[in-house]
Amino acid sequence: MPIRKDKKSGIWHLDIRSPGGERIRRSTDTTDRKAAQEYHDRLKADLWRQDKLGDIPDRTFEEAAVRFLRECEGQRDYATKLRHVAYWREKFAGQSVRSLTTDVIVDALPTHQIIKGKPTEPLTGSTRNRYISTIKRMLNLCAQWEWIDRVPKLPRYHEPDVRVRWEPPEVVAAFIRALRLPWMRDAAIVAVATGMREGELLGLTPSQVDLAQCNAWITHEGAKSKRARPVPLNEDAVSVIARRLKNANRFVLTRGESSRKRIKQVDARDFERACRAVGIEDFHWHDLRHTWASWHVQRGTPLMVLKELGGWETIEMVQKYAHLAPSHLAEHAGTVKFWSISGEEKEKTPLDEVA
Repeated sequence: MPIRKDKKSGIWHLDIRSPGGERIRRSTDTTDRKAAQEYHDRLKADLWRQDKLGDIPDRTFEEAAVRFLRECEGQRDYATKLRHVAYWREKFAGQSVRSLTTDVIVDALPTHQIIKGKPTEPLTGSTRNRYISTIKRMLNLCAQWEWIDRVPKLPRYHEPDVRVRWEPPEVVAAFIRALRLPWMRDAAIVAVATGMREGELLGLTPSQVDLAQCNAWITHEGAKSKRARPVPLNEDAVSVIARRLKNANRFVLTRGESSRKRIKQVDARDFERACRAVGIEDFHWHDLRHTWASWHVQRGTPLMVLKELGGWETIEMVQKYAHLAPSHLAEHAGTVKFWSISGEEKEKTPLDEVA
């Protein structure tokens, strides 16, 4: 039979052959016999037009998503793309990629972040742009595969200016003293002494540390940029890591001396409590990295050197700290002058001062 009804689910399924002899069996995703028959007839007509007239077959969102994810395997943001595709599939399951117009995609964009146990929060323009970037990349590939004629124009939402949040040494020292958990204090000291990201720091193993050379290494697996890099250790970092290594098992930072488990993330409650105790507002763990970078620039570390120390991919990522650098232009300020050498300058008289 061209269509048949599944006894358990009540959904109709079709079973046909294309003009070329290929057997096609699939669900119509409906319990309505009339709708299922219409789907069958339209599919059979499309197959005939493709075979006889050379029409390009419609491709479903699922087909595009599977091929897209295969091409993205191994990319460092693969998990993000997978999450985005899962979201878009909920919106466009079974739809043809040709049907995805600008209006359809924009209307389906997420608007709020869903957090368990907390009120929903509106998504920022940056997050919306990430969702758009994923589906736009997929549609660009569909155009390359000749599955669609053109890619719909998608908007780009406003993103806030780059945030640079840092605190002076005395405030950071007070903040660290206010932390109650010993491992959180040690983690904060190393973070602000080395600029390591949260994941890099919590995943640091004894084999990645050479105290004799005052150096550590971030492997490409643990780096956000997927580029291995050395991390020079100053006195503050060495003192903490050396003490931790005496009882370290799998990781340098653990909650207890005998623990072998990796800490997945910093303790948010202890962090927020310390911020309140010191009076710091709008401060996050990653701001310790901003603080480290800001201190470096303020003390004259060249931006290219800071780029390598922090493991940034491009110099543009470090430019946000440039305004904190001591001015290298000050020595040139006196190159052009005219008033002091014009002969017009004279010693002020009391009358001049009154005027």
